[in-house]
Amino acid sequence: MDFTPNQWAILGLVLVLGWLLGLMSRSGAGKWRRAYEQEHAARRDLETQYEARVQASNQRIAELERYAPPITAATAATIGAAARGERDDLSLIRGVNNDLEQRLNDAGVHSFRDVSRLEPHDQAALEGRLGLEPGRIAMEQWPEQADMLAHGKAEEHRRAFA
Repeated sequence: MDFTPNQWAILGLVLVLGWLLGLMSRSGAGKWRRAYEQEHAARRDLETQYEARVQASNQRIAELERYAPPITAATAATIGAAARGERDDLSLIRGVNNDLEQRLNDAGVHSFRDVSRLEPHDQAALEGRLGLEPGRIAMEQWPEQADMLAHGKAEEHRRAFA
């Protein structure tokens, strides 16, 4: 098989063009490789930071658990009542935080209905027992809030007492 000079010239040009394209594609691959390596290193750094934060959080949790009060029979009873659905989340009432909710439960107040049925003399006695300033229950309208929540009017409660 004999090639003409034109065919040899075309074959040479194709080889040179292929070689040039190969060189150009290799230089682009280096850029992509460097970008990949940078992203990979940044991800390793983020994972290291995440692991450090998780470890610090776990240490803080362990420290807090060492100083947490023990679970008493009253606390266990409250947890059991909540699991059985016999207790409402009193912290939904504006002015009642988790600690105060626990103290209310310890005082025998477990549901919105219990709070909504408090008479003024009951409110005063409960305030004294919980160490609250006199008139706080009436001022923050706990019975009214509890009545709304007991009747499933959470959205109205949110608008009225936000």
